[in-house]
Amino acid sequence: MPNDAVLRTCLLWLAAVILAVGLFTHSFKKMMVTYVFGVLGIAAVLLPDWDYFNRDFSRWTYPVTAEERANSPHAQGSGFLRFAHSPLRVIVYSVVYGCAMYKWWEYVSS
Repeated sequence: MPNDAVLRTCLLWLAAVILAVGLFTHSFKKMMVTYVFGVLGIAAVLLPDWDYFNRDFSRWTYPVTAEERANSPHAQGSGFLRFAHSPLRVIVYSVVYGCAMYKWWEYVSS
């Protein structure tokens, strides 16, 4: 991952949320559910090699060449919202994360 500062910041915020869940619910089980949910969410957004997935589908079976990586729009970008390459991807991520957050909130607030 090229930008470790973003990963560290996300993990720090996750730790703060886990601490808040633990303080307000007094439930170790809910803290663990929050930890797993948060780590999976962070991993799904920050860790994939978007240069690889932003190529044509037929090229996915081949490694990313140095030329493709240099010509990618993410080579100069900030890297945090790299998944926002296509509107459909943003919509799918929003729906999936929205449903997951709703289920997590239902569980933690019960």
